[in-house]
Amino acid sequence: MDKKDAGFDRRDFLRAAAVAAAGGGAWLAAGAGQAERMVWQIDPAKCTQCGRCATTCVINPSAVKCVHSTEICGFCDLCGGYLLPTAKAQDTGAENELCPVAALKRKYVEEPFFEYTVDEDLCVGCAKCVKGCAQFGNGSLHLQIKRDLCLNCNECAIARSCPSKAVVQIPLREAYRVKSFGAPEAHK
Repeated sequence: MDKKDAGFDRRDFLRAAAVAAAGGGAWLAAGAGQAERMVWQIDPAKCTQCGRCATTCVINPSAVKCVHSTEICGFCDLCGGYLLPTAKAQDTGAENELCPVAALKRKYVEEPFFEYTVDEDLCVGCAKCVKGCAQFGNGSLHLQIKRDLCLNCNECAIARSCPSKAVVQIPLREAYRVKSFGAPEAHK
């Protein structure tokens, strides 16, 4: 029998053994060379906006960014994710904004509506806007690990420190978990 016909040669065996020894038993169980790539994700239904994503990620600033689900946003003038609860004015003054790095932007649409966007280059994943949006709004802001920024560490520091176990590994082929109308409750 030719080596190529065997489907699993010595090199595949050694590679599988090395991965298994390093804690990659799932790769070995799935079959050499056929493992599905896994990525880290935040389940927005489980996230408690604790703020640890900003400080425990091995990347600085964090690979976790705020995501805005415009589908469920009310585009409110009094946005709980944008304005401090104690804001003296409803404007873009830094003293009135909840985000410490001004990553959440708002643009006037028409009375009384504003469009909110997230500047991912500025966002540090602190969850202050997400918490404000959940407490005083409809929860259209949530956190997510950006795949293009994440190092996909074998043992994610954020997942280890997440008190609600909202950070999990999912197959790369699955879409980002986002908040939306009619979202399944299965992730709770």
